[in-house]
Amino acid sequence: MPLSSLLVFALAYLAVLIVPGPGVTAVISRVLVRGPRGTPAFIAGFLTGALCWLTLAVTGLAALAATLGPVFTVIRWAGAAYLLRMAWKLWRAAPGLRAGGPAPAERGWRLYLTGLSINLGNPKAMVFFLALLPTVVDVEAITPAGYAELALTVIVTLTTVMGGYAILAARARRLFTTPRAARAVSRGSSLAMAGAAAALVAR
Repeated sequence: MPLSSLLVFALAYLAVLIVPGPGVTAVISRVLVRGPRGTPAFIAGFLTGALCWLTLAVTGLAALAATLGPVFTVIRWAGAAYLLRMAWKLWRAAPGLRAGGPAPAERGWRLYLTGLSINLGNPKAMVFFLALLPTVVDVEAITPAGYAELALTVIVTLTTVMGGYAILAARARRLFTTPRAARAVSRGSSLAMAGAAAALVAR
């Protein structure tokens, strides 16, 4: 694949990821309250969803994805429901939470499925890969090697952006050490998580 096309795709995808959406909001909110533990599983699920969209676009299955609209709607609602559940738990746990202390562990597979459902159910991801990607890259001329290059670009770009947001949130978390600050962070994160759920189902 021409380097110029790959760079245009990388910049376009970077622009989409940098603008905070439900996935970024969920990562930041969770890390602020519970710390970075479990974040790799969430990002891995989010990444899997992105690679699924890329595969659909490259293999010419965009029409199939359109016919499976109700399936992605169910996935979107499932992801939103889990975000709301997390928001409720954060809100209720706020009075006894210490932002700088340890948080209860969460199962990795749940976090993975949450990241996966958020990305698969996110209309912004669908529009980018199924509508915008063909305007940037000639999907009909993509070879297996070209697909591998696109997939690697998605992996590097997504993990860099999501990981960067997680690192920044983890550093910010260290500033909130008093009970009052911890409560404010927890409840603010709860509202942000609920907002991400609303954005996921409203699009």
